[in-house]
Amino acid sequence: MAVGESQFQLVTFQLGQELYGVDIMDVKEIVKIQNIRPIPNAPYYVEGIFNLRSEIIPVISLHKRFRIEQIERTDEDEEDQGGFIILNIDGIKIGIIIDRIERVVQVKNEEIKPPPQMLTGIGTEYIHGVIRQENGYLIILDIRRAFNPKDLQKLVGADV
Repeated sequence: MAVGESQFQLVTFQLGQELYGVDIMDVKEIVKIQNIRPIPNAPYYVEGIFNLRSEIIPVISLHKRFRIEQIERTDEDEEDQGGFIILNIDGIKIGIIIDRIERVVQVKNEEIKPPPQMLTGIGTEYIHGVIRQENGYLIILDIRRAFNPKDLQKLVGADV
């Protein structure tokens, strides 16, 4: 989130039963599910890597990282199989698996409330804040805290 600005945009997505958002400035692109190759001895929440236009991208499961159950899919959901959001965190690109992309929303800083002490398995240290909506809450992730730069550097440098 840009400091000092009164409003910004979030890319929102569904993860389990909740709606999450990340700052659009951290999002490089959104891609459909790809074939992932596992990385030996990777942390439990790393699904593996995939090739995106000759660039190797590590893929992280937020479901595993934050202990969130995956959404159950029906036959009607076949064309909406989720995908990856490619994030650029301080020059390091990673993919996060999402259940469903939602939309880009404009939010004002005054709408953001501090997170409750525990929110569906995610510790408050990974949450920038929450926004009350008609159907619940939009949880704004602080991706820089959720993904330690040292760990990311290890993933990018992993033998593949």
